[in-house]
Amino acid sequence: MVDVNGKEWSIQEIAKKAGTTSRTLRHYGDLGLLAPSRIGSNGYRYYDQAALVRLQRILLLRELGLSLPVIGEVLEGERDPSAALRTHLRLLEQERERIARQIASVRTTLHKTERGEELMAEEVFDGFDHTRYEEEVTRRWGQDAYRRGDRWWRSLTEEQKKGFLKEHEDIARDWGAAHAAALAADGDVAQDIARRHVAWLSATTTVGRAYVIGIGRMYVDDPRFGVHYDKHGEGTAEFVRDALTVYAERHLADDPAATGSACAE
Repeated sequence: MVDVNGKEWSIQEIAKKAGTTSRTLRHYGDLGLLAPSRIGSNGYRYYDQAALVRLQRILLLRELGLSLPVIGEVLEGERDPSAALRTHLRLLEQERERIARQIASVRTTLHKTERGEELMAEEVFDGFDHTRYEEEVTRRWGQDAYRRGDRWWRSLTEEQKKGFLKEHEDIARDWGAAHAAALAADGDVAQDIARRHVAWLSATTTVGRAYVIGIGRMYVDDPRFGVHYDKHGEGTAEFVRDALTVYAERHLADDPAATGSACAE
């Protein structure tokens, strides 16, 4: 390791300090996300301080659920590392506040349940705010779509809400397992999961071909939604998109006049 102004670290050192692997760092390099500051005569890659800052940014964005292609686009558009870090710090602080609210919510639920006290819905679901998708749903499908989905969601009992969310998590887990097993998106297993997924979407509205295909694309294009799948394995969101597209083209008719809402995801 070189010190003073020319300080740099070997790929093994960086991997160990960052809690990742040399293979991952090389993969980032192959994708153009993280170029080494130099390559030694022995073929080893070395990274300077600027590369460390860039790696930190990559890892932070991964923590937020962004896919590697999206991270590449974000980094490409950044010219001021300090401004980028300030923006990310603000996002992390917001996420910390949200998680703190969830912790407090679960703690309150635990204490009141143990004591046999009455729970308030606002306490149980503080930090679990489906309305954060209002702007996205309205932009994609219109205000009526959001209102219908919102009315449907609020009409559910707390147990029904938990069951609806658990069903989605079960589907997402099965997507991840199918992708990890390298199954074909148009194969029987993936298409059965797609059938369940479409049935889950249909709980809030009558869906059609374009709607389901659009939902699949959204899982890839928008990391806020794709993270539900990629947390079960990188590339799962793309697998979901492909399988849903196949299912929609095989089994669904043109979209009805009414469209729905993804507000509960």
